[in-house]
Amino acid sequence: MQIIPVASGKGGVGKSLFSANLAIALGQAGKKVLLADLDLGASNLHLVLGIQGKKDGIGTFLTKSSEFKDIIIDTGYENVQFVPGDSEIPGFAALKIYQRNALVKELLKSEADFLILDLGAGTHLGILDFFLMSPNGIIITSPSVTATLDAYIFLKNSVFRMMNTSFPVKSKGGAFFEKLKQDAKSMQRLYIPSLTEELNKIDPKNTEKFLKKFCHFKPRLIMNMISDPKDGDKASKIRRSAKQYLNIDIEHLGVIYKDSIQDTALSSRLPVLVYKPQAMISQAIFRIADKILQTENDNYTEEEFEEFANYSFLSAEAEAETDFKSKMSYLDELIGGEVLSAGEMSEIIKSQQFEITALKNENLLLKSKILKAAKAGFVL
Repeated sequence: MQIIPVASGKGGVGKSLFSANLAIALGQAGKKVLLADLDLGASNLHLVLGIQGKKDGIGTFLTKSSEFKDIIIDTGYENVQFVPGDSEIPGFAALKIYQRNALVKELLKSEADFLILDLGAGTHLGILDFFLMSPNGIIITSPSVTATLDAYIFLKNSVFRMMNTSFPVKSKGGAFFEKLKQDAKSMQRLYIPSLTEELNKIDPKNTEKFLKKFCHFKPRLIMNMISDPKDGDKASKIRRSAKQYLNIDIEHLGVIYKDSIQDTALSSRLPVLVYKPQAMISQAIFRIADKILQTENDNYTEEEFEEFANYSFLSAEAEAETDFKSKMSYLDELIGGEVLSAGEMSEIIKSQQFEITALKNENLLLKSKILKAAKAGFVL
């Protein structure tokens, strides 16, 4: 079984919409999929799937009100089963360790080919632990400065979490980490390569164990909600920072253009792949699913993975250009053929004005974000 945790540094970048539609795409390809809503503070994945009236979920399982087998739902979509979360039970946004272990144990019993974990946004330790269940988790981001910065910060916190859990509390490395955590500013400025060297000097045995896990850590990135091919360049900047400061490389799974049709599909209580499979956003998700299927059993050396990662970024860049040309061609046909009414044109303009206003509001937060990032040694 391949585990696919789907995470994001911040909310609102389309993580849940992608998770649901990826599950359906893999199911249509003949793979058995179990999709779990682990965004326990704001569970809404059932709405994306069009599932209404759910009573039991992860919350009722953890309170022992339900057996795990009883909360698994057949979605009605080919080969896809669903485990709903719980946003209505207080206290389940952050699970206790024993609760997380119990949940993981049940999830791993699944006979599915793919286990997709839709995680909450942010860098809570529980989210990081779920993300690290796989060395190839997916991070969803968008082109905004805050989203790309938060994607990098998520990667950084994932590496620190992996490193921290590799050193027992009573080991020399564990004591070093405890001392380091007392000075958060110094910890944020440290580069992973220099930190690894320091740990290897004081605790070589546990450092070796960490490096064995770390060498397999190859997260994957998706740039969602882009409007222009140039938006895809932000993915390359995240990659450069990850290589320089975290000593990791990432694979680019692809880009997805912003499309209002997903909102229409959501209001219709249908996943966009089902509502309009020929839409550009649907085709992009099918393309990403194909990439996941093609690399299902691949194992790369460091040199091979770097070459593969290079190719993935070049491929995503080409896909961004191709999709943009198709999008513009389609708009030309609509306008030239007088398919759009005056009312529809008005709605498009209103939508653009709303987006501009949202960007202006977001820019008000950028100065403080960028200042904090600069102090943390992040360059984007």
